[in-house]
Amino acid sequence: MRKKVIFALGVLIVIFSYLTFISASKAFRLSSDMPTNLPSAEDTLRLVLITQELDTPFWNKVGQGAIQQALEENVQLEVWGSYGNNQDDFLKKMEIAIHSKVNGIIVQGLDNEEFKELTKVKAAFYGIPVITVANDVPVQESLRKTYVGSDQFLAGKLVASQLIKEMGTAGEVIILGDQELAYYQKERLAGIRNVLDGYPDIKIIVRGTEETKEQVLATTQQLMNEAPQASAFLAINANYAGPMIQEIERRTKVEPYHIFTFDDGVESATLLKQGKLDGVLEQKPEEMGRESVKWLMEWITDETVPLDSHGYLTETRIVEAEGDGI
Repeated sequence: MRKKVIFALGVLIVIFSYLTFISASKAFRLSSDMPTNLPSAEDTLRLVLITQELDTPFWNKVGQGAIQQALEENVQLEVWGSYGNNQDDFLKKMEIAIHSKVNGIIVQGLDNEEFKELTKVKAAFYGIPVITVANDVPVQESLRKTYVGSDQFLAGKLVASQLIKEMGTAGEVIILGDQELAYYQKERLAGIRNVLDGYPDIKIIVRGTEETKEQVLATTQQLMNEAPQASAFLAINANYAGPMIQEIERRTKVEPYHIFTFDDGVESATLLKQGKLDGVLEQKPEEMGRESVKWLMEWITDETVPLDSHGYLTETRIVEAEGDGI
């Protein structure tokens, strides 16, 4: 009887040992299958630049400037992005960066609640500093460390001042932006109004549209029907300039109109060279990229804490169709 008990205990020990071995093997396999894009244990700091408009002339320059500065700082920088302003994909990449526990995030600001939740709550929870570049969001709502880019209010004033020089102090001005104006568009519009509201004979028509080519075409057509005497068109979302001009050309010639936009549009440079735009507000995207990495590193290394919450502003100027800057 005693031998049988000992034998049974021995069998149980063998079974438990085998099960323990199997469990350990599974655990090892699971750990080795973890995503490879998580930061390594090396000392190199890892930064991410995330944009909504990957592979466009403006944002390519932002990325080039950021990569150049990262090389000088001896840190790792990855450029992530989405095509065609895919907000869901953009926000997903933001979340991946946060959960990957990168050392810092440079991001094109997106003025909606989901973005602000990611920067104010999730990034803050992991202690990840966030800097907005080119497009800002209000600091109180996002808790971003700083902003690097143009003074969009001043940019709007420059465009409006150039319009006055060309059009004069009377006329109807159509301003086209998003259905729900992003923060940077609100700032541009405020700067434009700051100048144009000083001229009682200038009438301003502001209209929002959805961000599809078809909608921009339809909205432009509707505006031309409503305001046949319009003298000028301003696209505060620069991506709308191309479809807007296409619709104008379908009905008439562009020459009588004063048409302006900003250089962060996909077609801005081409339209300017073709003479279809009278002027473009030129920014400094490469400098934005370099400066954003520089200031993020100063935060991470405690060299400058806190950063200036008002932001670090880069140059802007008007470039006319014939290429003469002002």
